[in-house]
Amino acid sequence: MSHLTPPRQLPDTDADADGSPDPDVRATDEARKDTEPAEEPTPKTPAAAEPAPQSAAGAEAEPDARETATLDEATPDAQGTATLDQAEPDAEAASPAPSASPARPGWFGWRRRFPRTARGVWLGTTVLAAVLVFVVLLVPNRLDYITVQSFLRLPVEGIFLAAVLLALPSRARRITAAALGVFLGLSAVLKCLDMGFRQTLARPFDLVFDWVLLSDAADFLKDSLGRTGEVLAVVGVIALVVAVLVLSALAMVRLANVLARHRPVAVRSTLVLGVVWIICFTLGVQFGGVTVATKGYAQYLSNRVQYVRDGLGDAEVFKKQLTVDAYAKTPSDQLLTGLRGKDVMLTFIESYGRVAIDDPTMGPEVDATLKAGDARLKAAGFSARSGWLRSPVTGAGSWLAHSTFLSGLWVKNQQRYRTLTTSDRATLTSYFQKTGAWRTVGIVPGVRKAWPEGKYFGLDHIYDSTHLGYQGPYFSWTPVPDQFSLEAFQKLEHGKKNRDPIMAEIILASSHNPWSPIAHMIDWKDLGNGKVFYKIKKEGTNPTEVWKSAKRVRTEYRKAIQYSLDSLTQWIQRYGDDRTVLVFLGDHQPVPTVTGGTGNRDVPVTVVARDPKVLQRISDWGWTEGIKPADNAPEWSMNKFRDRFMTAYGPQGG
Repeated sequence: MSHLTPPRQLPDTDADADGSPDPDVRATDEARKDTEPAEEPTPKTPAAAEPAPQSAAGAEAEPDARETATLDEATPDAQGTATLDQAEPDAEAASPAPSASPARPGWFGWRRRFPRTARGVWLGTTVLAAVLVFVVLLVPNRLDYITVQSFLRLPVEGIFLAAVLLALPSRARRITAAALGVFLGLSAVLKCLDMGFRQTLARPFDLVFDWVLLSDAADFLKDSLGRTGEVLAVVGVIALVVAVLVLSALAMVRLANVLARHRPVAVRSTLVLGVVWIICFTLGVQFGGVTVATKGYAQYLSNRVQYVRDGLGDAEVFKKQLTVDAYAKTPSDQLLTGLRGKDVMLTFIESYGRVAIDDPTMGPEVDATLKAGDARLKAAGFSARSGWLRSPVTGAGSWLAHSTFLSGLWVKNQQRYRTLTTSDRATLTSYFQKTGAWRTVGIVPGVRKAWPEGKYFGLDHIYDSTHLGYQGPYFSWTPVPDQFSLEAFQKLEHGKKNRDPIMAEIILASSHNPWSPIAHMIDWKDLGNGKVFYKIKKEGTNPTEVWKSAKRVRTEYRKAIQYSLDSLTQWIQRYGDDRTVLVFLGDHQPVPTVTGGTGNRDVPVTVVARDPKVLQRISDWGWTEGIKPADNAPEWSMNKFRDRFMTAYGPQGG
């Protein structure tokens, strides 16, 4: 209660019988009001609590006194607790009526009962909120860039956010803080996606084209962990994303409230940090080789915006490239004349990358497999030439590599793939079909759903995983082992009598990630309907155990590549003849866990034939003899192969 406000008039025990206070007492009271501070009167006993009638002067003074007291009681101090100005410490406990008791702070009043714990929780959550915001601002979007030093930096974005929040009024500050928190949460999720994509595709997540790949990721989880594992993983990811968005929003609101509560200190601190950042940035101050003053988060957002703009603009660039085809107007009777009468097999080995040959831990054993394959081919009268192709993708995205190889265009993202497969651009396979000299078929055991794009590639008939006669088990992602796929091709197409020449696109999927468990070679006569592979699968390794160790992953990858190479070379030795022409290649390098994060995207490519005239037509390519390309063998981008192949085997080739 203010010392300028007269106290509320309470009944006096010395009043006259008619209720009027003694004049002397009233005079004394009036004098005391001018000389002493106001004091909250002590409550009376129930018997003496009923007030006596007051004089007119007292009746007029009482409303003003009550109003002033009410305003004083409602004014919060710095901690937000209502107090009476200059009141005795125990006045509040002694005087309030039951109906005026304040609400208990915190859930069930725990903050009042445990003030020290409440203070600790407040400080802890505030610190955690600040840590969360700074981690989002500072964390790189690549796992291999995350170090302790990367978090010992001063982000200019944090200083800017503090300045913005301090400049806003209360309501706008809370709304802005919540919105900024959600935005920070979204950027944190995007950084996590970038990390995952770099670990599998060696590139960041594409906000324009990569959403379809999330479905493929779910299918991969199903094949690796089962249906239950897939569901749990997807639910867990969704819950984690929601939690990140909510927590980041709450964190920003908490920090905004702290800044407002300690505004003078916050303003001074923000100015000091701003000056420190400018000095460190100007002088290039570093700690442990890392620049202290950073604007990395702003640069990250700028790069992502530019990435999206480039992606949107890429569609027009690619449409122009679609119209450029050197063979579009070539008469069909002048196409691929150097291969007429031959059975041509265009075969992709999943994830067969240069690392399988060059890596010192895998190379020796893969080299032994290639030498054994060469020996088989030579024993059967075949020769080979090998080189390198640079794939548009790495880690995954096989269909992009396949369409690049066949179309002669650089198909580096899903948008280009969709544009290509809905256009009239001719592919290498469709040119075979256009001649009318070949029956074109596809052996695609990895396809388990409808594949409308198959017609675009010019295939007369497509055999997917349900049309190969396989009744054995899946080997993780792989629906059909390579040896069985090749045997099915022999029975369904190649082994038929009195048939037309065949052009076959064959995809060998046993070397597809996760490479565990994998099949192994058995006697071709024992393949049957594939049920023999149940026993082989039981003897294999569990992918969840294998992927706990990078070393074991690399070992299983190497075994899978060896199995695919053995399947192919043994098939050629067993069923190949004078008409057989085999072109086989890897589609892309494996994931960074196997490659060690190298940026090299080369894959081996080989042409095998028994007829010497076939290899003579590519003698000017400078490729290495045998099925293993030399280190210095020519390196082409994969989209260059189609036109060079058609030129070599056209009327002017050879």
